[in-house]
Amino acid sequence: MKSLQIAATGMAAQQMRVEVISNNIANMSTAAYRPRTAEFSDLMYQQFLTPGTITSQVGTIVPAGIQLGTGVRPSSVSMEITQGALRQTGAELDIAIDGAGFLEVTLPSGESAYTRDGKLNRSPEGEIVTAEGFALADSIVIPEDARRISISRDGEVVAYFDSETEGQPIGTISLVQFINEKGLEAMGSNMFRETEASGSPNRLVPGTDGVGLLYQGYLEESGVDVVQEISELIEAQRGYELNSKVITASDEMLAATTRLR
Repeated sequence: MKSLQIAATGMAAQQMRVEVISNNIANMSTAAYRPRTAEFSDLMYQQFLTPGTITSQVGTIVPAGIQLGTGVRPSSVSMEITQGALRQTGAELDIAIDGAGFLEVTLPSGESAYTRDGKLNRSPEGEIVTAEGFALADSIVIPEDARRISISRDGEVVAYFDSETEGQPIGTISLVQFINEKGLEAMGSNMFRETEASGSPNRLVPGTDGVGLLYQGYLEESGVDVVQEISELIEAQRGYELNSKVITASDEMLAATTRLR
């Protein structure tokens, strides 16, 4: 009986689905988090009677055949391309991306990483850095005597000083776009890494060629829909229970077989 093995693959699939849902719910308050979705595909089929087989000398063809499935397997855990709501914080260096695109940061190894988490800060050297202390790839340094900073929708950073009435541009925050955002590798800490599947990064000025705009004093909230996640969690739990019942039924059938005299 292959039902035991088939049901086991179903239980494993639903368990993985629950793990993905639990990670989404855990990140319901994570800035700019994009929820993940577990996707599955069926396994290979055993062909006991192939459709279209000729069954007689006059050319009679089997219309459907006999094909028995062997279970289910995970095919991918994909990232949903959703825009989280923008929450006003009023912080000078908080920026939210309204639309497509990522901020590019430079890791200590010199490698580039990408994030939508706009909770930025000022390092002791005056550099604009992420909450983890990684500098933006745009290498913007805020002068020590700057009174305040203004960031426009198109990314221009302007510093204002007590001795001057006009602001002084000190750099531009650019955005990076990928052909396939779902192909990015998640690194944790709200950051992603380029892969062969994502394609090469394309650095653009905010508001051009399909990338979003920057909003100073705002942060993008998590894109998790808690109500939807809870309903999917219940569905996954029911699916797990149904597969376990199949195993129980198959076990009882095998037990009945062994009791035959």
